[in-house]
Amino acid sequence: MASASTERIERRLKQYSEKRLAAMRGEPTKLGLAGGLRFAARLIGIVLLVLIFVPLHYLYRIFAYGSPFPMYFLRYTACVVGARVRIVGTPLRRDVFFISNHVSWIDILALAGASGTAFVAKQELGEVPVIGWLCRLNRTVFVKREARLSVADQINTLREALADNWSVTVFPEGTVTDGHSLLPFKSSMLSVLEPPPPGVLVQPCVVDYGPVAEEIGWIGEESGANNAKRIMARPGTFRLTIHYLEPFSPEEYRGRKAIAAKAREEIEEKLVETLGKPLRDYSHTVEAIRYSAPPKESAQD
Repeated sequence: MASASTERIERRLKQYSEKRLAAMRGEPTKLGLAGGLRFAARLIGIVLLVLIFVPLHYLYRIFAYGSPFPMYFLRYTACVVGARVRIVGTPLRRDVFFISNHVSWIDILALAGASGTAFVAKQELGEVPVIGWLCRLNRTVFVKREARLSVADQINTLREALADNWSVTVFPEGTVTDGHSLLPFKSSMLSVLEPPPPGVLVQPCVVDYGPVAEEIGWIGEESGANNAKRIMARPGTFRLTIHYLEPFSPEEYRGRKAIAAKAREEIEEKLVETLGKPLRDYSHTVEAIRYSAPPKESAQD
């Protein structure tokens, strides 16, 4: 009996892996009857959450600022799409600049649901139907990676957010990876910490999808809409662990590059610990951030 069950699981994983590889090449994912029903059920679940939490949010805003309902909404949306979030460590609640690795759009749902943080995210995410709107509800600042002239405006927006006692999360890799890699950190968005606003701390955090990281990841040529469809049609649930690491004062480091290096060091150490093996080179070229994948023969397995 156990052997038959194991074979079914392995067969399902193989089939899903084939879908993932096809999506990574830019091929649209075809949903069977079961997948279509799962996608529809989860979409209906998100609509129901919208009908519950969005009116509560706007009603709350009539009387007070700082509505908690976007946090609740995104927390339960992460659950609806299949994530079972586990928090390790304690996230700071205010006057904090979170720095995180980045694997999926689900990172935003889970991190916001855990701490109520606002975000800096790539513009492409804001163009994904439903997902982009959810992010805006939680005050996401969208960044056009190729729009160098708008960096000053984006930094000013972040300064206003921190001055307003928000917590803000950045993904300094500038793109998503596969959960087994960590790209060089782009420190431009950390310019808000030059000099750091009074009392603001930096807290590195790690999103860890365990063995399903590559399945969940939005990588290669896959579109955001296809990734959302593929993940929401996926059978079962998956564990997502958020590790909140020890916060540090940015005043102890000389500028954004030193702050980025410190945060990356902490994140890499935790990723290696959770994976139980060294990180590998990211195998996809991302022209928007000027990252070139290493030759296949030199990439780590």
